[in-house]
Amino acid sequence: MVGRAMKDIEKMQGTCEITQTDGEMITLTGSGPVVTMRNYQKEVIAYTKGHGRLFCSLKGYAPCHNAEEVIEKIGYDSERDIENPTGSVFCAHGAGFLVSWDEVKDYMHIESCLAPIKEEKMDEVIEGKSYEEEWIGLDEIDQILNKTFYANQGEKSVWKKRKTARESYYESTQIRSKLNEVREEYLLVDGYNIIYAWEDLKELADLNMDGARIKLLDALCNYQGIRKCQIIAVFDAYRVQGHRTEIMDYHNIHVVYTKEAETADHYIEKFAHIHKHQYTVTVATSDGLEQVIIRGAGCRLLSARELKMEIEYVSQKALENYRATQVSERNLLSDALSEDLKERMESLRKGE
Repeated sequence: MVGRAMKDIEKMQGTCEITQTDGEMITLTGSGPVVTMRNYQKEVIAYTKGHGRLFCSLKGYAPCHNAEEVIEKIGYDSERDIENPTGSVFCAHGAGFLVSWDEVKDYMHIESCLAPIKEEKMDEVIEGKSYEEEWIGLDEIDQILNKTFYANQGEKSVWKKRKTARESYYESTQIRSKLNEVREEYLLVDGYNIIYAWEDLKELADLNMDGARIKLLDALCNYQGIRKCQIIAVFDAYRVQGHRTEIMDYHNIHVVYTKEAETADHYIEKFAHIHKHQYTVTVATSDGLEQVIIRGAGCRLLSARELKMEIEYVSQKALENYRATQVSERNLLSDALSEDLKERMESLRKGE
């Protein structure tokens, strides 16, 4: 049935290759458009008489294989899209109207910053002389605002007072941002993504997945003991039938096994979306699509390589501090013994 499967995937604008052979069972791995492979699972089960299975996960976004057909079917006309106009929007008498790009200069209230330099200024530039740029003054700004924004309201702009109000607002905003910096830190680790990104864990996982998982958790435990942040390691269990979300503590960190039909990516994205305003959330993953989603949620990111470098750096610093403390304690003990020895020698000398 392998030839049939490969031929079907090619017809559906996909690609695949044989990645594993086990007796009469062969594994094909590849990718294809969602729209063409929809409901293909039923066909696989039918022509393999129940022996074949299709597992799919979202890979990301790529150029559409039939872009022209899709665009023609939608029938989008940019000139009729009022919500997203192609031109500029100007206001007059309390209402807005559209102006095409080539007519903007006729409706502008101020001179364009793209206008060519005046001839007298150009002469100075050619001669190598510098000149000071022309800035709009506060009075001129007031005039522009009174002619446009305040034209229908009968109000006058008080620019200087508003400037003072803005400055106080910025100061209060800075105070609030400083208070937010002390929020509790959470580090979410995409377990299997990190395991297959670290070379030593990947080699161990090929032999013993449980051993690789424990080794990663031990490294995170050591890191938590130094950084004192909350760490959650998330592992996929979405293929385990009937599995519910399982949360447990491993020493000083938390471990989560997702429920059936939920990937680690989904759990992490949901956690980040819900708690991004309450905690300082950092996500460790090298999944490109997940990184885009997490960054869009306003959370911090660590790639698998950066996480490894961070753990190694923090561990090295802790070891150096420990050694420095040991040396300092030995020096203090040596000084104390020396003082005690001097006192005893002095006592003996006085006794003689």
